[in-house]
This record gives sequence, structure tokens and C-alpha cells, in this order.
Amino acid sequence: MVVLRPAVRTLLVSVLITAVALPGLPAADAAATAPAAAGWVAPLSTRGRYIVDADGVRFKLRSGNWHGASGTWNGSGDVADNAAHHSGENSGRIPLGLDRAPLAEIVAGFQSIGLNSVRLPFSDEMLTDRQPVTDAAVAANPRFRGLTPLQVYDEVVAGLTGAGLAVILNNHTNTTRWCCGVDGNERWNASQSTPQWEENWLSVVRRYAGNPRVVGADLYNEVRRTVWDDPNWGTGDDHDWFAASQRLGDRILREANPNLLIIVEGINWTGIPADGFAHGRPTLRPVGSLSHTLVRSGKLVYAAHFYDYTGPNHTGATGIGETSDPRYRDLSAAELRDVLYRDAFFVGAESGRHFTAPVWISEFGVDGNARAGTKQRDWFAAFVDLLIAADADFAYWPAVGWAENRGVNGWALLYWDAAGRRTGPYDGGDWRAGAWTRLVTSEARGGYVDPVPHWSMLSPDHGDFVQSLRMRDRPDWDSGARKAACPDGQRLLGLAHTGNRGLCTDITAGDLWAASAAHQVVTDERYVAGDWAPGYTKLQCPAGSFVIGYAVRGDAMSSALCATAATVPAGAGRTVWFDRGDNRPAGGPGGDFATGNYKGQCADDEYLAGIAYTRRLFSSRTPDALYCRRLIDGRGPAAGGVPGSTPPAARSAPAPQSPVRVR
Repeated sequence: MVVLRPAVRTLLVSVLITAVALPGLPAADAAATAPAAAGWVAPLSTRGRYIVDADGVRFKLRSGNWHGASGTWNGSGDVADNAAHHSGENSGRIPLGLDRAPLAEIVAGFQSIGLNSVRLPFSDEMLTDRQPVTDAAVAANPRFRGLTPLQVYDEVVAGLTGAGLAVILNNHTNTTRWCCGVDGNERWNASQSTPQWEENWLSVVRRYAGNPRVVGADLYNEVRRTVWDDPNWGTGDDHDWFAASQRLGDRILREANPNLLIIVEGINWTGIPADGFAHGRPTLRPVGSLSHTLVRSGKLVYAAHFYDYTGPNHTGATGIGETSDPRYRDLSAAELRDVLYRDAFFVGAESGRHFTAPVWISEFGVDGNARAGTKQRDWFAAFVDLLIAADADFAYWPAVGWAENRGVNGWALLYWDAAGRRTGPYDGGDWRAGAWTRLVTSEARGGYVDPVPHWSMLSPDHGDFVQSLRMRDRPDWDSGARKAACPDGQRLLGLAHTGNRGLCTDITAGDLWAASAAHQVVTDERYVAGDWAPGYTKLQCPAGSFVIGYAVRGDAMSSALCATAATVPAGAGRTVWFDRGDNRPAGGPGGDFATGNYKGQCADDEYLAGIAYTRRLFSSRTPDALYCRRLIDGRGPAAGGVPGSTPPAARSAPAPQSPVRVR
């Protein structure tokens, strides 16, 4: 084995591959290969399924996980005893390896294997840990002596970003100990309150707000079941991961740093891990029917984790907690492809949906000690091929390990021994080298990425869902009602008949709202021009404005929120009925934003001008019809229907109708 300790090393091997498009997965764009990215321009944002830099150039996350600051102690035994730490590797409460190599050499090691970014875990406990690190923990970095773990973390962030790497902050644990079992770190609020978690995050984001290469906030790692309770996605209680991540993401963007990517992992585990009981790994499946809408568009990234020893219904345990379900390594290549698409890749692969976003596989890895011919090796090769075919952003776990422990813990890509000598995948003897090279040198979509329309879901299921920063800074516009408003720059285009969900977009027109940001709250029919829904109560915006939000009391409509347009939109109008079936444009642009409920939606070249509902006896006063009007472009008014037009053929469940609907 050749031992190398260069300051910078370039890859010596370049492998040309052809990424075969798999069913349901996007093929890699052969037009360009994403660069290693020292010259990328912060901040990062998203365009559809891609992350881009400030110039709109694709920035594919080729990341590694540098663990340690989140803890390596197993939870029992003397914390000073290496044997009490995961695989005998004691990080000293800071990123692993700083006892063995100077920070600059570790960073150069990351660059040498093709990384352009680092996921940097931390614990909430680290933020208030005032005990200085031991001299032994920073033996190779003596200038860090006497610093607290947070101060060392500061130095690591500065070292990484100073070398041109992007840093994603990752709240990995509540307490500084190894995860991820039943250990007090199962949820963001397992060992602390949700308000404390939020304040901790805001303090971390503000701490690095002046460093533009700190690009993302990965809100919490592997949300999972405690002994008794499951996390959930959308029930509104204190275990609701959707609500918690939605609220914190908004707070970070509004109160601390509007430039960060907000990264939300799926739910890692629910149910009792025993045969005969419901159990499984939902991952990102819930996103398809309930997705995040942040107060700033183009900042959301979803994340998922996959290891060979876990499975879609397997915790990864051996013995207690083990079930008879297959692990990922037990699946055929075709089965693995289908499971990855169902549980994660669909979020990026299905374009033009309310949930469409980049998917970052922020943890995957394999035991480098796996013998030839084993399922682990086959799985890793197949998984890498699927990452390549999907052109997926990724982060290998872990990036750093101790060379003396390699026979026990062979997962790391780079190892340092006690004398500071580094070995890596290209120093011989590492069977993963070929697959890793294929991954980091594979053809990928690169270059400039054209902007795409935003589609966003409004879900005032359990409370206000006002995603307009302009409206959040103004007084309550319908006190006592649950309110929903589109992010600034978008307009409301669809509503559900029941369930209170809405769909926003900026397609065709972009931002229509006047610079004055004037708005009106409509609660009656004073602005109705023409009876476009005979017999029904109508909430119509005044001339020259359009709907950006609404309020409900229970299921009932309470008000419509109208924004004044920069240019008066005055195209022809039509009525879209959806009280007896879906009535949406062909292809369902934006996706199913109210699964299981009837939905109405204006066309892409229209805006919503009014909402109608009935007050008849026993009705819930839920939306029954929309008044959609054509947008005006530089060529003049577009052709369209007339008020009171009959429902289009797109209705999925047509029923006989009278010309005039009865209240």
C-alpha cells in the first residue's frame, strides 16, 4: 500500500461511462459534466430538481460526511476511554481526525477524492458545551488547544469554506453521543423542547451568516420512533415532522439567513420493529401528498438515507429489533431501482409538481471490509449505478476514519493513522475505488439551468399557512380564521372542494404583484361583475387584482385575499366548477395538491379572480367553483371563455347540471 500525504492531489483515473436511463429516472445530460467547483458563486438555490449557484449554473452536491462533532460516545462507560466510543474512534466532541492530521491536510484529502461539499454534523449540546477540548483531541492542530467544541467547529467551517468547499450544517443529535437507536436523539424534540431546538438553529445560522460558502441547513437527522411514539407527517401534534421542519425552515429564511438551502430529511422509521406489527421506513413518500412551501421559493431540498443493511421495512438491526423483511442488499437491481424511485427519487424525477425539488442522498456507504462475492459489494455497485442514472446529489458516510481501526470499521473513504499518514481509495486495496470513481466522474447535467415555474402547495390543515413575507409583516387580515397565502411572486391557481388545500404558481406570468404590495380582503360580493356562478355566493377580487390567498373557518370559506396587479389583468373569464369531480387542465400541472378530494384549477395562462360556494342548508360552504381569467401579454388579450361557461370535459366525475345552481 502506498501512503501519500500531499497538500493537494488530483484524481489519476478518469472513467468514461454511459448512464443508461432507467424507467422513471431522468437520464444524465451528456451535454456537460459538472465541474469540481472551486469557482462556484454563492448563494445556492434550486431550479426544479437541480441545485444551482448564483449564476444559475448547476452545482451538484458531491459530498462527504465529516462526523464527530455530533458525538461518538456510545452512551455508557468513561467518555475518555476510546472503547466507549463507536468502533473505538473517539472524536473528542469535534470532527474526527484533528488529533492525527492538520485541518488543511484533511480538507485537501476531501478534494483529492472529488468532493465539492461537506455535510458537517453537530449536536445541540455542542452549542453550549463550555468544556475545552483536550490537547490530545487536537494534537495535530495545536492552535485549537483550549477551544470549546463550538470554537473548533468554527475553525473547521472556515477551513473547509476557505478551500472553496460548500458546507451544509447538519443537526445530527440533541446530545453529543453516537446515534441512531433509541438514545434520546430520535426526534428534534426528544431531549429538548421544540422552541429550544428552533432557537439553537437560529443561533447557528446567524453565527455563519457572513460566510457565503455555508450554503445549507440540514434540519435534523433520521427522525424515527422512540420506544412508544412515532413521528408523523402532517397530523399537527408535537411529533409532526412536517410541521416542525416547515416552521423552522421559514424562521431560518425570515429571521437568520435568506440565502440558505433548507434541507428536510424524510421520516426514517415508524412502527414497532417486530414481525406481526406495522413498521416501515416512509422516507420521502409522504412528500407526494403533503410538501413544504417555504416563504422563499427555490430554497427547498429533500434528503434521504440508504444503507445495504437496512431496508424499506428493516431497521438494520441484528437480533433484537430484527424482522424477516428484506434488506436493501437482498433486493434485485430492478427491485432496488423501484424502491428508490418510490421512496425518494420521484421527488426530483417528476417535474412540474408541487413537490418537485432536488433530492440529496445525504447518507449512503458500505463496509470496505466486505469480501468479494458478498451482497454488500453487489449492492454498492448497483446503488452507485442508480445514483449515476438519476444524476443524484450525494454524500458518502463517513469521510474520515482511524487507520488502526480499519479492520473493524472499514466504512470511511479516507483514513489517518496516529502518525498522521493518510490512506484513501486510490492507494490500493480498496475494492470501492472503481465504483467511487464512476460516481464522482460520471456524466451529469452541468452548465446553466433555465429557470422553471414554481408550483407550491398551501396546507392550512391545522393553522395559518401564510407563506407571503409581505403578508406576514402586516396585521392579521381575517382574525380567528385559518389563513393561507402564496409565497411572494406566486398567485393562487387551484383550490380543493374539501380539505382546504390550495395550489400556487408563477407559471406564464411570473410575479404579478405591484411594487406597492397593495392588497384587499374580500368577504362579500361587492366586487362581483357578472353572475359567473348563478345561485352561489361569490368572493371576487376588485378589478386589477388577483387571488393570492384565502381564509377558512372550519371547512367554510371566510375570505379571499387579493393582490393589486402591476399591470391590470383583464382577459376574458370562465367558470370552473369542481363540486362534483376534478376540473383541472390536462396533465394536472402542479400535481395532486389535495389527494382524495375534488380540485379545481385555472389554466396556466390564467389567474384566479374569484371563488364561489353555496350557503344552502347542510352545506359546508366549501369552494365549488373558480372564476378564472386570461392573462394579458404583449400581444393583447388571449381568447377565452365567458362568465358562466359550462364545465370543461376535463371533469373526472361529470353529473347532470341545471343552468342555474341552487343555493
